[in-house]
Amino acid sequence: MMGRTAAASATDTFAISVQKLSKSFNGREVVHQCSINVPYGAIYGFLGPNGTGKTTTIRMLCGLLVPDGGEGRCLGYDIRTQSALIKLQTGYMPQKFGLYDDMTIRENLEFVARLYQMPEPKAVATDALHRLGLERRQNQLAGELSGGWKQRLSLAACILHKPKLLLLDEPTAGVDPKARRDFWDEIHNFAAEGVTVLVSTHYMDEAERCHLIGYLLNGRLLVHGRVDDVIAQSHLFTWHLSGPNPDALRKALQGKPGVEMITSFGTQLHVVGDQAAALKTSILAVTAAEGATAEPMTPSLEDIFIHIMSRAQLEAEQ
Repeated sequence: MMGRTAAASATDTFAISVQKLSKSFNGREVVHQCSINVPYGAIYGFLGPNGTGKTTTIRMLCGLLVPDGGEGRCLGYDIRTQSALIKLQTGYMPQKFGLYDDMTIRENLEFVARLYQMPEPKAVATDALHRLGLERRQNQLAGELSGGWKQRLSLAACILHKPKLLLLDEPTAGVDPKARRDFWDEIHNFAAEGVTVLVSTHYMDEAERCHLIGYLLNGRLLVHGRVDDVIAQSHLFTWHLSGPNPDALRKALQGKPGVEMITSFGTQLHVVGDQAAALKTSILAVTAAEGATAEPMTPSLEDIFIHIMSRAQLEAEQ
């Protein structure tokens, strides 16, 4: 009885709850024992280098791809035995534009609505056009759209059947900053309505807009949690340096105790390390000698992920 109650409680709390998912292709393990819980209405961001298993993980989480090992549930259904039921309530937006270039925006949406066997495809398309601000362009050929408008059309197509889960695979790659911001505003609107969103991205500013993030490297989920918690648990220390000669400042800092990474931002430097005392001593000594100033600052997600990658590469080489 207790086991059934716990399972029901987990299903009520989490849109996705999976344990130790693994997947291999041609003898190469792409995802290794990934365990993750995603609450209903949460926006979960997957980050990591290309080819590190983000897309494979997302597809396994919702039953689009059968794992070699592990188990779990998505929207209350078993990801192995009830994947068809999961797919009915899932909207998937792939990396590449997948609609028809030689059809108008409205024609594409009505066509997709018919594929979903929706009873009133014209009305459904009209609702999506209004929701994504596409009415004025509805008669424009999809092939004539810019990247940002194609992105809106793709999102409109994957919400036609009112899914409870959205899967967005690097949806804003190659679009301008305003289009990215507008797109993320819409994602947050969906989440506020209770839709759960899984999104993969390379952009750190987008990661910071997620409720939860996970960082994958070589198929392993190395970081998982709220952005603030990930930063707090990183045990990294970052300093902001500015001075009359940033190039000389950088050269003077290289190789000093505690200094792990030095990144230029215009005429300023961000210096990062995981040894607080040694890093501070080195920075204060160098800035005093170079006539520069230094202030501690909160590490960024970019600092943390580059640190993780560097450590992983060093361990692999050893």
